Amino acid sequence: MRKTTLALLAVAGLGLGACGYSPGDRALSGGLLGAGAGAGVAAITGGNAGTGALIGAGVGAVGGAVTSGRDINLGRPVWR
Repeated sequence: MRKTTLALLAVAGLGLGACGYSPGDRALSGGLLGAGAGAGVAAITGGNAGTGALIGAGVGAVGGAVTSGRDINLGRPVWR
């Protein structure tokens, strides 16, 4: 069950880490979205929501930082 949870977190983090134009914006929004997704997936699968949030935030931040705005772009971040 742990491997499934980690795989879901990785996919969710990379898929959601795409808001903003600069690498910093994308890392921040990816981390926030990944934390939410990670906590949700962990809670649904019976895991620790805090651990899921930390893993999801890390995966989302990295996914957001390494992707280009040309690859995936969900628009201008709400804090800008």
